[in-house]
Amino acid sequence: MSIRVAESAGFCFGVNRAVETVEKAAGQGSRVVTLGPIIHNRHVVEHFDKMGVSVIDSPEQAQPGMTVIIRSHGVSRAVCEALEKRGVQIVDATCPFVKRIHGIVEKAELSGQLPIIIGTRTHPEVEGIAGWCSNCRVFETPEELENWALSGEISCDLPICMVSQTTSTEALWKKSVQIAKKQFTNVKIFDTICRATEFRQREAADLSASSQAMVVVGDAKSSNTGRLAMICREHCQKVVLVDNASELQPELFDGVTNVGITAGASTPAWIIKEVNKTMSEIINADAVQEENFEQLLEQSIKTLNTGDKVIGTVTAIGNTEIQVDLGTKHAGYIPYDEVSADPSVKPEDILHVGDEIEVFVVRVNDQEGTVQLSKKKLDGLKIWDDIASYVEDKTTVEGVVTEENKGGLVVTIKGIRVFIPASQSGVAKGGDMSAMLGQTVQLKITEVNRARRRVIGSIRAVNSENRKASQEKLWAEIEEGKKYHGVVKSLTSYGAFVDIGGVDGMVHVSELSWNRIKTPAEVVSVGDEIDVYVISFDAEKRKISLGYKTAEMNPWNQFMTGYNVGDVVDVKIVKMMTFGAFAEIIPGVDGLIHISQIADRRIAKPEDVLAEGQVVQAKITDVDAENKRISLSIRALIEPAAEETAEEVVEEAAEEVAEEAAE
Repeated sequence: MSIRVAESAGFCFGVNRAVETVEKAAGQGSRVVTLGPIIHNRHVVEHFDKMGVSVIDSPEQAQPGMTVIIRSHGVSRAVCEALEKRGVQIVDATCPFVKRIHGIVEKAELSGQLPIIIGTRTHPEVEGIAGWCSNCRVFETPEELENWALSGEISCDLPICMVSQTTSTEALWKKSVQIAKKQFTNVKIFDTICRATEFRQREAADLSASSQAMVVVGDAKSSNTGRLAMICREHCQKVVLVDNASELQPELFDGVTNVGITAGASTPAWIIKEVNKTMSEIINADAVQEENFEQLLEQSIKTLNTGDKVIGTVTAIGNTEIQVDLGTKHAGYIPYDEVSADPSVKPEDILHVGDEIEVFVVRVNDQEGTVQLSKKKLDGLKIWDDIASYVEDKTTVEGVVTEENKGGLVVTIKGIRVFIPASQSGVAKGGDMSAMLGQTVQLKITEVNRARRRVIGSIRAVNSENRKASQEKLWAEIEEGKKYHGVVKSLTSYGAFVDIGGVDGMVHVSELSWNRIKTPAEVVSVGDEIDVYVISFDAEKRKISLGYKTAEMNPWNQFMTGYNVGDVVDVKIVKMMTFGAFAEIIPGVDGLIHISQIADRRIAKPEDVLAEGQVVQAKITDVDAENKRISLSIRALIEPAAEETAEEVVEEAAEEVAEEAAE
């Protein structure tokens, strides 16, 4: 003979929360009432009545100064507004999972969708949900939904939002979903069945399938209890629904030796315990069964303590709390602000129904069987363990620079503030540390004081390691002619020092430009990123000679590839001579405009027509590649005013010969 009690029997999280809310309010001295029965269980209501907590049926019965508690089923928006006008203190004990549905239908209607509710029309929870939108449809069965969809009353393209009463059965909901997807082309579906309810119903089905008789304990008016009885009848021929142990009739269990007990979400633990004890006497079950139930009933109270680390399974995600099954009689919950230390993290993004998580026990309420949990605190403890291990293992870690002060920087690693002294920041003395704000950096943890919550780190240590590794790699692979992308670190009168990967090489001033320059600053600046190549190196002395100017940068090569005899170019007069003017074609390349080619007439000196700095058009008339000489002509672009005399031609020719000899 045996009696098995469902582990999920009794108060659910929402009911437990509502009952605890009433008890707290009742102990504060003000006149407390509930708007309707706080839960569907007369024993609980009678218990509160003895404590002075009465029940009112409508907002109009509320008097100024009262504390009015909204029951776990929730109420409509109109009821809330009516209470606010009565001048009472409102305490909302609506189940968080029901509250979430209120928000869904309200938002759906505002966005142009028609809310559809699958549930019992007259149930307080459904009436409350419907009261958060001005127009909605409620269907008690999938068949009602299908008939309505096929009636032609609405278009199949109508935007629809579908939710469920939290205590609906999984089978009814799934069939409704299938119909909605088939009949409507624009439907958003929210599975709002409470996971605790789903688990209770599934457990009742399994237990009833292996029992000769089932006892369902709960208020006959409770929808949750009624559905449990219906599910049990699908698997077991003998199902009895009782309000308490006094309703058990021994003759109904003649010949029965195997009984299962389950209870609705509004059934107090003490009633379940009495039913179990009475059934044990009826069928003469072994005493160990009662002891087993006692263990199930009291397990969490005996074994869970503040500060414990426990493993549980996420069963539901509400608007303000995460429900967690700890495998005990306690109803575990994590307030949203205890999910993560990062305020930007949304709980639903990191936790999902069915996830197994480790949590920290913050507070145990033995009387009500609830446990407040924290994922954030446990994560914090683990992070401190990790931070301590980083010192011992000399691990390189990443963090974001979040603060700067006169003493150094603060880097955040997994929510922990790590202080970086200025000398360990990697910034040169007197440098701008504020430029590092917001950057992701690598560092070593050098000191941890857990008691004072103080952590010290070093960016410089990582930079030093990286630089040393880069140096070893560079010296192992360096060769003449190899190209590097480097950063100019400093300038001297004779050249520029360039970091090519942890090692500085020197570019002599003569290797910086094809043109004559006085200082390296004419070509590069500290901080410039430039491409260089190795001219020579001495591994023993750790010296590297680098080149910057390349054949492609040679102005003469650029001229030869970009210009031809006959081209007309804009040139800049840079120097005057007695025999002509030198003009810059491109930086580093000049051409000669002979005095005879400056104008279409005879001139005494170039200054008669030209001036230094003047930009004129000229034609390239000759290129001597071997001697790198270019002849230009302005005259070739001017229409001759008159023919020259033979004497003038002879004189000009003689002058040219004399000038060339002088050169």
